[in-house]
Amino acid sequence: MHSQAKHSKPSNEKASAKAKSKAFGRIAKYAVAVVVIVLIAYGLLSLASNEKVLPPTDLEGHVEESPQSHVLKEPMDILVQKHMLEHADGSGLPGVVINYNCIEFSCETGLVGKLEAFASKYSHVYVAPFPKMSVKIALTRHGKIETMDSFDEPKIEAFIRAG
Repeated sequence: MHSQAKHSKPSNEKASAKAKSKAFGRIAKYAVAVVVIVLIAYGLLSLASNEKVLPPTDLEGHVEESPQSHVLKEPMDILVQKHMLEHADGSGLPGVVINYNCIEFSCETGLVGKLEAFASKYSHVYVAPFPKMSVKIALTRHGKIETMDSFDEPKIEAFIRAG
């Protein structure tokens, strides 16, 4: 006697398993794509967050304005700072700007006063805070920058006089 149980018919189970396998494959591809996109985004954000923020050394886009003083207690506008690199007070020697960041970095007592003294000593030097800067002290003149982790009077003097 022949029975149906001995012979398997193509069943819906095989078709269902094949459909599930195909769906799983698609989901796996999408999951891999999402992981790759997340990793790329993370990499780009890491690069951007590791990029140093420094004051400008170029003149591009500067404005023909001068700051109110050679010693500022508020950050100098970047476009004005670029103009000071061209010529101090709008007509003098090329300027030197000394920026400091005592918000992100611990500044020793008297540091700002020591930096401000250079603006009194040299008519083409400006001193201003730069709170978003990635270093404690930055000395800039047109096309040049010197960064420092601590006050170094001879180094600052040499930078100012080299311009």
